Amino acid sequence: MEVSAEDHKNIDNCQIDIADPNFWTQKQEWVKQMRLKFCRRTEFPETHSIIDDDGMLNQEYFQPPKDAVAPTERKWGDDEKRKLLEGIEKYGIGHFREISETLLPDWSGNDLRMKAIRVIGRQNLQLYKDWRGDEQAVQREYERNKEIGLRFGTWKGGALVYDDDGHVLRAIEESNQKNPP
Repeated sequence: MEVSAEDHKNIDNCQIDIADPNFWTQKQEWVKQMRLKFCRRTEFPETHSIIDDDGMLNQEYFQPPKDAVAPTERKWGDDEKRKLLEGIEKYGIGHFREISETLLPDWSGNDLRMKAIRVIGRQNLQLYKDWRGDEQAVQREYERNKEIGLRFGTWKGGALVYDDDGHVLRAIEESNQKNPP
């Protein structure tokens, strides 16, 4: 689409005054038209229940279903941490689904993996795959990971993260040779 000289003149002379009471009405109308044009798609019938025929959002669409059950509130405390440590000792790192099923059924395997990252102090748990350790062994690994992270400036949010240069991985490998987990 080509823009004419007249169009340029109109654009250049356009004055937007948000204090003008018509501005907000015009803006709302423009928003409605954009919703109808881009959000209501014939090939996706479900989009017709999101946007009303006049371009307004259908607020009921965004409400939870009437038969929805509110999720039970979960709190992570000392008892849950103790059970996670018990699961790591019994099943090993990487077996979070089993730990969830047997010891912490309110927590998914992924939830427990994230908690284990904080407990052991390392973002990447691959080198710990199948590793089992009691509470003291887990604490030693946490301290080892923290020391490496602080040394290289890669201790982030309570966990050791890898660096792009490979210094952290080399330090982990050296530490594991001297004193295996």
